Amino acid sequence: MTKKERTLAAVRILKERYPDAVCSLVYDEPYQLMIAVRLSAQCTDARVNLVTKPLFQKYTTLQAFADADLAELEQDVKPCGFYKMKAKSIKEACQRLLTVYHGILPNTMDELLTLPGIGRKTANLLLGDVYQKPAVVVDTHFIRITRRLGLTTEKDPPKIETDLRKLLPPEESSAFCHRIVLFGRDVCRARKPQCEACPMQEICPSRT
Repeated sequence: MTKKERTLAAVRILKERYPDAVCSLVYDEPYQLMIAVRLSAQCTDARVNLVTKPLFQKYTTLQAFADADLAELEQDVKPCGFYKMKAKSIKEACQRLLTVYHGILPNTMDELLTLPGIGRKTANLLLGDVYQKPAVVVDTHFIRITRRLGLTTEKDPPKIETDLRKLLPPEESSAFCHRIVLFGRDVCRARKPQCEACPMQEICPSRT
């Protein structure tokens, strides 16, 4: 199989296995997703959701986050780890959204990357989930699985993103990334991949 054929097969297989794949972070407003994704760095989505539920009840608007007492916000997000850095970037990102973008989350990669704490991975997720734009979210699951499938040999996330943009149908790319995360948790685990139960064993060159 060519890389393109293998990619299309993976898209089909994962769509069948996870038909309703969506982001596991819970939010109502676009800026809340931005905050939740920032908190998810080096932290599980499950823990982030536990933290953001009371957090979004306490800070009910974008302005509330922008005006938050930094020391208090640090304590509010402390369970997610790296809380000083995360709280600072969240407050500053919310301030920039208000002062530069009139409180509206930008819909381009270049603009999103001007927000404190926002890298390409987060920007891609926001573009895909908020604006339904073609997006390739390169997280640890995505890196591991696309390499195991032989879709890329790169290790650098931007290069992996470039490789997969050439292979993935644009309209499928964002959902495919969410499905990869679920697949990485369920089957294609980092230490003990469940190859014998894998629905992609027929197309995977790394199967054991």
